[in-house]
Amino acid sequence: MSQRPTHRYSALALSMACALMLPLAGHAQNNVREQQLEQRVAQLEQQLNELKAMIQAQKAAPAQPASQTVPAQNVAAAPATPVFSSAPGVSVALHGFVSASAFSQNRSFTYGNGQNALFPIPGSKGSLSGVDVRNTRFWLDFKGAKFAGNWSGGGRIEMDLFGGFNGTGAYSQQQPNPRLRQAYMDLTNPETGTTVRIGQQWDLMFPVDGSPTSLAHIAFPLGFGSGYGGWRFPGVVVMQDLNHGSTGAQWRLDVGAFEGTWNGPGNNVNYLTAGSAGFRPQVEARLHVQDKTWLAYFAAHYSKVDLRGVGGTAPTPIKSDVKSVGYEIGGQWKPGPWTFKGLAYAGNGLGEIFGAMSQFGDISERGGFVQAGYSFTPNWSLYAFYAYNKPDTKDVIAWMGHGSTGLLRNRQAALSLQYTAGSYDLSAEWMHNKLDSTSNGVDRKTTTGNQFSLNALYRF
Repeated sequence: MSQRPTHRYSALALSMACALMLPLAGHAQNNVREQQLEQRVAQLEQQLNELKAMIQAQKAAPAQPASQTVPAQNVAAAPATPVFSSAPGVSVALHGFVSASAFSQNRSFTYGNGQNALFPIPGSKGSLSGVDVRNTRFWLDFKGAKFAGNWSGGGRIEMDLFGGFNGTGAYSQQQPNPRLRQAYMDLTNPETGTTVRIGQQWDLMFPVDGSPTSLAHIAFPLGFGSGYGGWRFPGVVVMQDLNHGSTGAQWRLDVGAFEGTWNGPGNNVNYLTAGSAGFRPQVEARLHVQDKTWLAYFAAHYSKVDLRGVGGTAPTPIKSDVKSVGYEIGGQWKPGPWTFKGLAYAGNGLGEIFGAMSQFGDISERGGFVQAGYSFTPNWSLYAFYAYNKPDTKDVIAWMGHGSTGLLRNRQAALSLQYTAGSYDLSAEWMHNKLDSTSNGVDRKTTTGNQFSLNALYRF
């Protein structure tokens, strides 16, 4: 009887000891768990901060106006591009494409052979072939820079390989030089729908929104110089949304002033051309409207060129100045599997923006192009193209002079069968030109030229 209480007390003591030890063990385990949770929370907070920074950079990034984006050359969208940062809040994206064309042609062309062939050189003879990669292009887009108030900024630097060849030696053709295409900065106010673009950019007569689709002719598009014009100049463009924030068709007015230019007299690479004399910039405006499946625009151009040049000493046998004036209307429509593009223009003295087949003078002209495309499947599509350019014959003869070749009319047609899969595009393209010219002001000569090309392009 006397041992039972002892056993009871012993059991009670053991139970109390276990009860005291359990909290201590649980406390140690809790400390480990708390440390693990704290580490995980820290990781999540870091990821959240990074996500917030990316969202703020996207909100601050200026919206690219539709007319200032890179011309859509292909059906499929470009793949997602890696983004990195160059400064706090500023994101940088690398875009571009690799292009290769194997071509064969039966004439020498202006403005070169291969990927920049546009219309035949009068009287040229001999067939040639080769592989051209100069369309290859890359650019950097900068977004997210803060300016003041509601204004934020960004910019673009764009390069390709049409800067000429590395000399004239035996291996120079395989060493094309890089060329600066665009270099501009943007200041954008998303509250008012205003963008100010400063730097080298396309002028407002070039159809950025409706450039003809081609894998062979990208930097020098089909019809360029012989169906429409435009060029890249340093300048300032103000783009203003006219019905900012509304639904339906979006209207925008662009107004720009660009560096003056001409083919002389003086030094064309040192700001001493007639176009630079007396600070007379090129002034342009464009009214643009766009909805889901279509867009349209009207553009106008004006400049006055002092043909006496900087210093006013150059001889002017015909007249001392030229007024460069141009008007253009164009658009694009995508009903279902179809794509239609085109424009018509008229003007005079447009040689400074690749008009009149790059003939400089007080030369009147008219022209335009149309292109129709049809997508048979998500991968296969067919494009048909036609361009026409007709400078005034009397003006050409007067300004080119007897003894030099005057280009009187050009007709260009092209067919392209294209296959698109992911980031890759393949095509077979045929281009045909028929050019009328004169070398003495009386006789006429017609030169036809053909180019056939197999093309591949990879977008990144």
